[in-house]
Amino acid sequence: MIVAEALSLLNEVGMDALSTRLLAERLKVQQPALYWHFRNKRTLLDAMNDELLRRGHKHRAPRQGEDWRDFVRNNARSFRGALIAYRDGARVHAGTEANAEDLGHFEGLLHFMMGEGMIAHQAMDLLLAVGRYTVGCVMEEQADAPEGPGRGAALDAAAEPYPLLHSALSHYRVGGHEAQFESGLDLLIAGTEAKMNKAL
Repeated sequence: MIVAEALSLLNEVGMDALSTRLLAERLKVQQPALYWHFRNKRTLLDAMNDELLRRGHKHRAPRQGEDWRDFVRNNARSFRGALIAYRDGARVHAGTEANAEDLGHFEGLLHFMMGEGMIAHQAMDLLLAVGRYTVGCVMEEQADAPEGPGRGAALDAAAEPYPLLHSALSHYRVGGHEAQFESGLDLLIAGTEAKMNKAL
């Protein structure tokens, strides 16, 4: 109940205004009562992160017929969707660590990736890079909100004397954040493929 209310409050006031004092007021309890459940704001954020991932991150493990490329893409999209579903979701997630209860899950992911031709540390490097890339993309996207008419127009106009940059910016504006996310994901996967092929 506390975590559900904290996520609801997060959507209303954002990360900077979120506090245990405000949450206690919403729950109609004294602030010290929350410390029986959460020692400080960091432990509350950890629990909020667990819950937003539980609610939204549905592609955590490889599905039947997926190769490592498909899994990495679908996993990253699912992770992005879970974070972006909540105001400042990426900031809630940043700085958290995996739960000890999830270590078996990650062991299974490494086993899957090794079956796809990677070595364990290479698979770990890729999964960490994609995870951190996703958090960074969502953080930028949520910091950029709200988008509106004319946003970026001054920058686009200033870029007109630079034909290459102007063309690249125009391409970015068409797809926006999601297309840019997919483009970067492709680069991470292609780089991993190249590294794997070089090792053969």
